[in-house]
Amino acid sequence: MSFADTFVIYLQLTAIIWARYFLIAGLFYYLLWGRPEEKVRARRLAERRPNAKTVRHEVTMSLASSAIYAAPGAIVFASYLNGGTAIYAGPVSGALGWIYLPVSVMIYLMIHDSYFYWTHRAMHHPRLFRATHLSHHRSRQPTPWAAFSFHPWEAIISAWILPAAAFFIPIHVGAVLFVLVFMTFCSVANHAGWEIVPERWLKGPLGAHFISASHHNVHHTNYSANYGLYFRFWDRLMKTDRGVAEPIRAG
Repeated sequence: MSFADTFVIYLQLTAIIWARYFLIAGLFYYLLWGRPEEKVRARRLAERRPNAKTVRHEVTMSLASSAIYAAPGAIVFASYLNGGTAIYAGPVSGALGWIYLPVSVMIYLMIHDSYFYWTHRAMHHPRLFRATHLSHHRSRQPTPWAAFSFHPWEAIISAWILPAAAFFIPIHVGAVLFVLVFMTFCSVANHAGWEIVPERWLKGPLGAHFISASHHNVHHTNYSANYGLYFRFWDRLMKTDRGVAEPIRAG
């Protein structure tokens, strides 16, 4: 496949990522911030309503980061078309094949979560923070539009890990699509300024191990805590877990 073909794939993926971002973030923003508050069935975490300056910054940086994320994605897709990745398609056969589907998703999420925790924590080092992660933390009270609001250096650091895994760890193309949508959904929901997860689940024996807006909201006010992406495993193991934020309005 030529460079021109790969570049066309890159442009197409960029458009798809932008569309996915606007669809999911826009829906969250409308449902949580675009309607009368008494109609929102969620628990508000943000003390102030979003302002136009914050939203513009979040959207601008998210679009730039998405264009960076599309580059390794285009390389993987071009390689997949030439049979050069561990991604497979077609019908899933046998019990082991069906069992491996959720297992492969969990493997990818755990790799992503582990890499994110350690790079995220490293970017909070004083020598790296301003050049990499400060842009994201300009959203002291983030909105759904902050899902990919990263400085280009941060996007470059984080964009390659899952595409790299696709060359070595078998995963069905359907599972790939699930991981990508799930990743966007979690990032948008965790920056929403509202907790959409029911409190019973959030504080239950299973939900207490997962990250939601209440957990990540703490990180935007306490930079030395709650670095995880999907799971609270590394935060608890490394004693950086500071619990969850209490809502200022019950849903």
